[in-house]
Amino acid sequence: MDTLNTIKYLIKNHKLEHIDWSNGVFVPVDKPKQWTSFDVVNKIRYRLKHLTGKKKFKVGHAGTLDPLATGLLIIGCGKATKAMDQVSSTYKRYTGVITLGGTTPTFDAEMHVEKNYPIDHISSEMISNAEAHFTGSQSQIPPIYSAIKKNGKPLYIYARKGEGVTLEPRPIEISELQLVRESVNTLSFNCLCSKGTYIRSLAHDIGKYLDSGAYLSELCRETVGEFKLKDAWNLDVLIEVMESQKTDTCR
Repeated sequence: MDTLNTIKYLIKNHKLEHIDWSNGVFVPVDKPKQWTSFDVVNKIRYRLKHLTGKKKFKVGHAGTLDPLATGLLIIGCGKATKAMDQVSSTYKRYTGVITLGGTTPTFDAEMHVEKNYPIDHISSEMISNAEAHFTGSQSQIPPIYSAIKKNGKPLYIYARKGEGVTLEPRPIEISELQLVRESVNTLSFNCLCSKGTYIRSLAHDIGKYLDSGAYLSELCRETVGEFKLKDAWNLDVLIEVMESQKTDTCR
């Protein structure tokens, strides 16, 4: 973590004057819903190229968030991109909502429900048992609609073509998991997990464990290691502040 400690962490509302972007800056951003992680990167890169007067400028992110998800996305600028792996390998906390009684091909609300299941039998005890069952070290099969590559191609390409593919389980760890039944067919959750954990797969697996079906209907990333959502910039505000800066104030 020594490398991380040498890089500036630009939390929300900090002044941007005289920021040495090239030397390395982490910028926490609250990713808007329907934006991809790459959309956010491209938006910030475009502005930084104008601020610095450079035709090329390195910008990356630590840990992809799906388009329907919101929350903390750590953007690395300049030399900070070299430490992105260190950031993304830390534990992350997520909150959100799981809808019971149905499944979707993507394991979230991006696609319509393809099959319905009964939920009347699901008891408080079963939900409590699910918390215990999914806490700890385990293997998880990622969703077929994901960017994980197999034979050089992302899995979602196979899925969109309807091609069958064998998915390999991956080791993950869920350190904390709280499930609360908010209504007849919804569970709110709070989860602290390792790198590589797919919350969509967790929702799907919880549905199966409850002898029903389930999909992820809301997701927000609250923390990435020591970084917290409360310190993240609203993207529109960040861009507005960056646009107000003069090129000669940036290096």
